[in-house]
Amino acid sequence: MTIRTVLITRGEKLYGSIIGFFEVSIWLYLINKVLVGINEDPIRMITYALGYACGNYLGSVLEEKLALGLLTISVILPEPEGEELAAKLREKNVGVTKVRAEGINKDKSLLLIHIKRKRKNEIINLIEKSALHCVISISDIKTVMGGYGIKK
Repeated sequence: MTIRTVLITRGEKLYGSIIGFFEVSIWLYLINKVLVGINEDPIRMITYALGYACGNYLGSVLEEKLALGLLTISVILPEPEGEELAAKLREKNVGVTKVRAEGINKDKSLLLIHIKRKRKNEIINLIEKSALHCVISISDIKTVMGGYGIKK
């Protein structure tokens, strides 16, 4: 169910529907087995609920491992560090848009980075090693059209 929901919200309707077919088929089979004799054996209800909870947990872990979809990472940092970090990211074949920004006391750089979720940890580690005084925000996105480094 978790993976189906993620696929559908990310625009993968066909794969989400296929998984939904199997999900409902399994549910109908199991609910038939659980409901028959539930009054005499209430342990069936607890077993079903535990199986449902475990399925949600395992689905979340699996979805995290699959890392489907795209992210936008925004990085705000001092102007000189922005140029250096943008160059390092571009060396790693990451598309970066650098925008001049104003902080409360100093000029800043705003780096906008669109990447596949599979590269999230790699890119965050690079940012944290390269830019000590930065603010990082990460947003899930559904679609990126055009640009560098991502093909959809």
